[in-house]
Formats: sequence, C-alpha cells, structure tokens
Amino acid sequence: MAETATSTVKAVALITGDPNIRGSIQFVQNPYGPTHVTGKITGLSPGLHGFHIHALGDTTNGCISTGPHFNPLKKDHGAPTAEERHAGDLGNIFAGSDGIAEISIRDMQIPLIGQHSILGRAVVVHADPDDLGKGGHELSKTTGNAGARVGCGIIGLQSSI
Repeated sequence: MAETATSTVKAVALITGDPNIRGSIQFVQNPYGPTHVTGKITGLSPGLHGFHIHALGDTTNGCISTGPHFNPLKKDHGAPTAEERHAGDLGNIFAGSDGIAEISIRDMQIPLIGQHSILGRAVVVHADPDDLGKGGHELSKTTGNAGARVGCGIIGLQSSI
C-alpha cells in the first residue's frame, strides 16, 4: 500500500558546484497536490540551464555520481509539460546577467511521499539549455543535451521548525 500525504511535506536541497555556484531549493507538497519548487542559485553563467531531478542522492564523485534523470516510468526525455518525459525533467531555469536564477516550478511528477518520491535523490543544474527532447542531437531523448553538471544537491526532509 502506497503512502499518502495527509499534511504538507517539505524538503530542501543545498546546491554547490563549480566554481562558485551556490543555492538553496525548497520543495513543498500539499496533500494530493503538485510539488512547488522554489529557490535561488547564484554563480551561474547568464542564460538558460537545464534543471532536473536525478535518480541518486550520491555526490561522492561530485554531481556525476547522481546518475541519470529520475525516470521511474521509463520514458524518453521531454519538456515538463509533455506527456512523454522523465519524472525528473523540469526544463530550464534562467540566470540573469548577474548569474542569479530565481526558481518557481509546480510539478505533479516529483512527489515528496509515496512510491515515486524524490526524497534522497538529487537536483542538478546543467551548464547548457535543455533542448526538451526536441534538439535532434543524439542526447536529446536522454538528457536534453544540457551539458555538464555544474551544480547539485541532495533532496532531504526539511525541519518544520
């Protein structure tokens, strides 16, 4: 029997990366609702950056240890609004000329409780834009051809105090 949330669940990921990438991402899920992802990441190059949930909460070898995109339903990579997408495909975030990205995303495929929970997994920021599976590149259907992993953090339960 799958767990269900009867109250709001909160999680957090502290983002670190190269060379000066830092951030904090909060995840909030109300019972039976979408997960709201908010936060700020600094130190990015200006422009779009792929933003994904990866399968493993392992950063022992940096962000590369986080494994592939979280994909419990074994689908191809796609846009967050596409029917054909990995659960962890959250599209792109935008860093302004100051290198700061403000994040606000709502998504139904990244729950904090239940069979496909993202707790203990990792959030990853990529160097390049995610082509949302439509770039025609050999990596489009697996990674969105989003390039190197420049920042990441493990998603953990957040204190209620």
